[in-house]
Amino acid sequence: MTYPIRPIDESEWPLYFPVIEEAFGWTPHPQQRERFKAETEFDRTLAAFDGDVIAGTAAVLSFTMTVPGGRLPVAGVTSVSVLPSHRRRGILSALMRRQLADIRERGESVAALYASEAAIYGRYGYGRAAHELSFRINKASSAFVGNAPVDPSLRIRVATPADVRADLERVFASVAARRPGRYDRRPHTWDSVLADEEFDQRGNGPLRSLLAEDDDGVRGYALFRITGSWDANSVPDKELKLQELEATDPAAYALLWRNILDRDLVSKVEAGSRPADDPLIALIADQRQLRATWADDLWVRVVEVDKALTSRAYSAPVDVVIEVEDDVCPWNAGRRRLTADPTGAECKPVEDEPDVTLPVAALGSAYLGDGLLLESLQAGLLREHSSGSVRALATAMSWSPKPWCGLVF
Repeated sequence: MTYPIRPIDESEWPLYFPVIEEAFGWTPHPQQRERFKAETEFDRTLAAFDGDVIAGTAAVLSFTMTVPGGRLPVAGVTSVSVLPSHRRRGILSALMRRQLADIRERGESVAALYASEAAIYGRYGYGRAAHELSFRINKASSAFVGNAPVDPSLRIRVATPADVRADLERVFASVAARRPGRYDRRPHTWDSVLADEEFDQRGNGPLRSLLAEDDDGVRGYALFRITGSWDANSVPDKELKLQELEATDPAAYALLWRNILDRDLVSKVEAGSRPADDPLIALIADQRQLRATWADDLWVRVVEVDKALTSRAYSAPVDVVIEVEDDVCPWNAGRRRLTADPTGAECKPVEDEPDVTLPVAALGSAYLGDGLLLESLQAGLLREHSSGSVRALATAMSWSPKPWCGLVF
């Protein structure tokens, strides 16, 4: 059977959104549905039809995302779903292929997504490109190292998050430009970040904020909720759930974390989705007390190899012929010479013998600066024809700080 695929218009929303709800097992509040609709770019939605029934969906959000050395238009892939009644019929593959062709036609060379299931998207050329840590910290064991930065000009201010939204937006825009994987937040994104209805709280209390500031303005912020009470012995046993902590400099960062960890009546701090190189790891004197767990963050797909590889910066010189394998986007398949150094890059088709042969997903994994090229070589997932070529490519594509997105889209 074939299932025609096309974008929907706004009038078809009542048919489109229930597919996402069913596929993800999600029953949002009516206001959450409206927020989701407000974020939707209807000209970038795709629906697969079985007669009058929408059997599958996929969409793109148009982002400007930080990549090594700059900012780049990136297709933020979201709302990928297939009705349980229509699985194993090729609908997902048809949607993904059509979507990648559309992304290429719009001139975007990179796509990114959060994977609901980590085993799915490698089949379509996406590579795991960023990682995150989650911390669960006992307050009593959270001392900092003795030389943690301190700035006497800084002070902490307690504020209602909605009242200081402009300050939050300014700080975020500054820090987002520094780390690969972070994308510009539009007004409706901030609406969701600061949403604080009872159904947003999920029993964790109202959204709270701290600002780190000096006489010149705000240099950092923390958003969090506090839940819990006292234990059977009347000992305070509250838990602080950190939603975001951003700062423009190390002293503001340290001050915010110290205030989070020293909060009265709180015994534990839970901080989900933090960067893999979070400076807190260096600040905590006993790093074991972070009780960190690891997860994947962004997955990246190189849609146009030549354009993508010349649209980012490189940490070291490299001159290597890469042979790309790409069954989903055949225009990417073939050999190219990548010549790059910290001043710029060229990537051109050649007929020379390759130094390395690799699947396009491996390039996606490495694209934001924290890829698994050497690990993939050791696992036998790519082939090195010239000794040292994979290490040279991995070194050139590496970046600091490590990539991290930190907000599911």
